[in-house]
Amino acid sequence: MNPQLKTYIPSATIRNKVKILADRISNDYKDKDLLLIGILNGSFVFLADLIREIQIPIQVDTIAATSYGNGTVSSGKVEITKKLSIDPQGKNIILVEDIIETGNTLQAITEYLQTLEVQSVQICSLLVKRKEGSKTMAADYIGFEIEDRFVVGYGLDYAGSYRNLPYIAELKFI
Repeated sequence: MNPQLKTYIPSATIRNKVKILADRISNDYKDKDLLLIGILNGSFVFLADLIREIQIPIQVDTIAATSYGNGTVSSGKVEITKKLSIDPQGKNIILVEDIIETGNTLQAITEYLQTLEVQSVQICSLLVKRKEGSKTMAADYIGFEIEDRFVVGYGLDYAGSYRNLPYIAELKFI
């Protein structure tokens, strides 16, 4: 089986949407203490572009979590594998995610942050995948709602590859 890539969301479309999201965040959080937290690994490209467009003072950190352990199937139990470097207590938080599919990881990270006495937690996701029967967690800032397709690029990967694509592509095996 050979992987085939088909452009799904072009680079220019992503850039325009990132600017729109950054403008909304800048407006919504002017005069507030804001900490953006990127969820590794997939969000790092989106996070980098987003923070360069935000026009207010912000802090930036990253967090990582897994529900896979050493397997290929989710255990359903989310474990935080990289904690924050910045103390989030009393801060307004925006979690920055590449794609929301089930929302399990975001829910676990949100619950963890609430134990640290943050002011608020909102979610900014580049992509939200609508899947039949999924309890997808709602995002406050959404780049694109997409169909149930396997996508790569702009930080999203397949087996560690394709993160470097400057666009989002659908990956099919033929």
